[in-house]
Amino acid sequence: QVQVVESGGGLVQPGGSLRLSCAASGRIFSINAMGWYRQAPGKQRELVSTITSAGNTNYADSVKGRFTISRDNAKNMAYLQMNSLKPEDTAVYYCNAILRVSWGGLVRDYWGQGTQVTVSP
Repeated sequence: QVQVVESGGGLVQPGGSLRLSCAASGRIFSINAMGWYRQAPGKQRELVSTITSAGNTNYADSVKGRFTISRDNAKNMAYLQMNSLKPEDTAVYYCNAILRVSWGGLVRDYWGQGTQVTVSP
């Protein structure tokens, strides 16, 4: 089995910072990419940022210049440094890992349970 677990959410004032962590564990052969998505109340889940095993990154326009994704391949972890937070960043943040559980196995994506980020005065 594979587990994906997020941590680091919380309540922060506008302009503040938070760092989210994501740990993938279990039967993992290789991880192609990891990413962060978010879902605000009443809205669809949206992409925040992704990073490949080679370190190539992608960001939503709304977070460019404020958020930074990074990854530790040896530990199967990903991080999201969030600076200059705005109230509109309030959402549940989910980690996604696209991986294989065995050599030649299918590539599948796995999701964490999410961590709440609230930006409020």
